[in-house]
Amino acid sequence: MKPIYKIMLVAGEASGDAHAAKLVRALRENAPEKNFEFFGATGAQMREAGVETIVKADDLAIVGLPEIARALPMFWKTFQILKTESVKRKPDAVILVDFPDFNLKLAKSLKKRRLKIVYYISPQLWAWRGYRRKTIANSVDLLLTILPFEQDWYARRGIQHVEYVGNPLAGEVVSRLSKTEFCTKHRLDETKPVISLLAGSRHKELARILPPLFETAGLMEIENEDLQFVVTLAPTRRLAEVEESKSKVRRLPRSLTVVEGETREALNASDAAAVTSGTATLEAAILNVPTAIVYKTSALNYKLLRPIISVEHFGLINLIAQERLANEFIQNDFTPENLARELFRLLEPETNAKTRERLREATDTLGTGGASRRAAQAILRLLKEFSE
Repeated sequence: MKPIYKIMLVAGEASGDAHAAKLVRALRENAPEKNFEFFGATGAQMREAGVETIVKADDLAIVGLPEIARALPMFWKTFQILKTESVKRKPDAVILVDFPDFNLKLAKSLKKRRLKIVYYISPQLWAWRGYRRKTIANSVDLLLTILPFEQDWYARRGIQHVEYVGNPLAGEVVSRLSKTEFCTKHRLDETKPVISLLAGSRHKELARILPPLFETAGLMEIENEDLQFVVTLAPTRRLAEVEESKSKVRRLPRSLTVVEGETREALNASDAAAVTSGTATLEAAILNVPTAIVYKTSALNYKLLRPIISVEHFGLINLIAQERLANEFIQNDFTPENLARELFRLLEPETNAKTRERLREATDTLGTGGASRRAAQAILRLLKEFSE
């Protein structure tokens, strides 16, 4: 009988769910001689990959301090369930995927119970809350990072149990359809400009960001009636939320298409895009789409959070390139007038071509893929170490 590795995984957002599911598959592929028992806090993709659900992570993705405060009872209950289950099952390792506000607290608690902790996708401590590195140093046995500069950042602060595995998106962000195929499918004119609008994967993001994106589109159409706008809807969101945002806008563009489950295809077909700050900005960069990065939260959230953010850039591609490859329109700078001006600039042929080339150069530094495989191999080495 094959030996069994019992592994608890905890993810709390759609991106973490996707990364965790890929990691589960990579662990099985890299250790076919082992049986794995995976369980934990799961999203839809983890469940599809065969991870047993102790709690569903689908409702844990909440943004903003006031919103998190209101959800504290739910988080506390989830925390207690996972802690109890880990004590009961005694996993060989606990793999915490992103979701730092929750997972770092869980790491501290589970480490006290002498469990082995792996943290996949480093919290962005170089951006804010750098004091949390003490938790990483004391409560995490292996930290796996996905951005090129992170390992050195930790090393300069005396934390050595860190391994850079590459970015999970590198080599994996591809479109299933050509631009021609996408335009034909959605009755768009391939000879006219296409602009994608990505408002995020959370309800609050759609509610705050989609209306000004619609207003931008309406404003731009006044100057150029040939423009075609595509709204991409995240799997976690519903068409009713798009309709609600439409009702808040005075002028909508005539050419407005909403697509579901085709974000990469829409980006691949686009001449430019407005993308909410987050993982999707990196996807757009990998597809070499000239992009304006946008974000808007409540006035209270911004007032509380902005003073403690210590980096010059918000966008992932700008952080990786260490320069402003995509202009950022955050909070009060995110107006239809400002964004329309930037998108028109990105549509200019010379600017568009130069921007695509610079994005290509920057994303080449992420490698050609294999992050999940390397992460799995690092975890398996650690498991072997523990068992010897």
